[in-house]
Amino acid sequence: MRLRAILYTTAGALALMLGAARAEGVTDQDIANDAKTPGDVVTYGLGLQGQRYSPLKALTRDTIKGLVPAYSFSFGGEKQRGQESQALVHDGVIYVTGSYSRAFAINARTGEKIWEYNARLPEGILPCCNVVNRGGALYKDRFYFGTLDAKLVALDARTGKVIWRKDIDDYKAGYSFTAAPMIVKGKIITGVSGGEFGVVGRVEARDAETGELVWSRPVIEGHVGTLHGKPSTMTGKVNESWPGDTWKFGGGATWLGGTYDAETNLIYYGTGNPGPWNSATRPGDNKWSSSRLAINPDTGEIVWGFQTTPHDGWDYDGVNEFIPFDLHKDGKVVKAGATADRNGFFYVLDRANGTFLSAMPFVAKISWAKGIDGDGRPIYDPAFRPSDPSQSQDGKKGSTVFAVPSFLGGKNWMPMAYSPDTKLFYVPSNEWGMDLWNEPVAYKKGAAYLGAGFTIRPVFEDHIGSLKAIDPATQKVVWEYKNKAPLWGGVLTTGGDVVFTGTPEGYLKAFDAKTGEEVWKFQLGTGVVSSPITWEQDGEQWIGVAAGWGGAVPLWGGEVAKSTAGITQGASFWAFRLPKQLAAR
Repeated sequence: MRLRAILYTTAGALALMLGAARAEGVTDQDIANDAKTPGDVVTYGLGLQGQRYSPLKALTRDTIKGLVPAYSFSFGGEKQRGQESQALVHDGVIYVTGSYSRAFAINARTGEKIWEYNARLPEGILPCCNVVNRGGALYKDRFYFGTLDAKLVALDARTGKVIWRKDIDDYKAGYSFTAAPMIVKGKIITGVSGGEFGVVGRVEARDAETGELVWSRPVIEGHVGTLHGKPSTMTGKVNESWPGDTWKFGGGATWLGGTYDAETNLIYYGTGNPGPWNSATRPGDNKWSSSRLAINPDTGEIVWGFQTTPHDGWDYDGVNEFIPFDLHKDGKVVKAGATADRNGFFYVLDRANGTFLSAMPFVAKISWAKGIDGDGRPIYDPAFRPSDPSQSQDGKKGSTVFAVPSFLGGKNWMPMAYSPDTKLFYVPSNEWGMDLWNEPVAYKKGAAYLGAGFTIRPVFEDHIGSLKAIDPATQKVVWEYKNKAPLWGGVLTTGGDVVFTGTPEGYLKAFDAKTGEEVWKFQLGTGVVSSPITWEQDGEQWIGVAAGWGGAVPLWGGEVAKSTAGITQGASFWAFRLPKQLAAR
């Protein structure tokens, strides 16, 4: 039986919080201006475009030596595992989520706990890639986040008490929820997790006040959306790029969240791998799996789609963030967007209509494709697609190929950052490949729907992780930092030309945004697989990051997981500050 959520409250801190002037909470204007207002962080991505850029300039390559820890807040208990959350900051309060679907409010100055919400999860949840949560959303006086049993929860931001709780879908079928919701025009935008269980991906909008569904858009051809409780339009056409009934369990999980661009009034969402992994079972492009979609936030209609890996046979989910930016090239400014795909290629598209502009490999030794053609389609190398197991001698296992990158991707979930100052993207990537083969499979509700086997192996002896600065105009890597273990955390860049990211070895590191020189590091005692933030408080620049080793690498990493053996687990939020007197030097 599911137990009720338990709420822990620190009375003194709560009284302090209730005494603050919080009548209006976070407004639509606050959300729209988040990238320009350094006194808070009210969106995932430091702005709806997800550029993860702050204009704060106090921290530079010279002043950063004065950055010191202010406090470390422990999430407590034995619920550790991967802490992938990006925190939010508003009105002197930090909101951060933890593994096992927990949420915390912390006094931003002292690190004292204000409240904790602990979702008691039922038996039988089916998260594929650890018990992570990547963050929440603030709107008016509420804090929203999703849980591993596929629910969306609205909490009172002042007290942590539940206002409403809505079912997203059936966790017993493999659905879950790990991404940070997004607020657009008073609606909560969400996707679904569960791509390895044959679930069908969709993007949905709910009324932020009531939690009631406004529209739903399935991303796989043949499925029909809804608008205000009634059927709307079908995504594509039945059997246009899926044979038989394969579209009914076609995957395409929208598990990483999206971005929004006010200029085009479009939501950008990525879609996951088709189901099953065994591509011999589903000839065709299998739209819109492994794709980027632009969706009208008012109606849920797809405006355009771009498929990075048609007929995906390597689990190259197309969920990675699509970041709107202004591309300066040949004396012109193009309203563009960029994404670093799991398939190892970095794409630039016209964000208004999805027109392909360019692509470049951002990891080494890519084998599955020889390149990208002028229309943006992969030039496949047939020798590196796993064969049909039904044609093998025993009918149980197809031939093995060594595909690069591995299914964990040239870049996985960890968000990249873009600086409008340097005009560079900072991409956390990994250099690895996989032995991959296909196996027979049939869909069964709640069971893994892969039809494949694999072993991940590193490509280089001296490193797996690689933080790269990429110029989208020249399609060149400007600088690279190599890390022994895989990189699994997000990136932050600032107006002081400093780039931050964490490592599994436990370091929060800072680099010169122009040269890539490492200028600062601090050991947090456990691996860092979250996304750092920065904000201004009491006239000082602060940095915050969740710490706690876990995520997909230790679960799925095969041979490369050995590079992280012995890393201590943890669960905490660290805050650092640059004292005023040091910033002025």
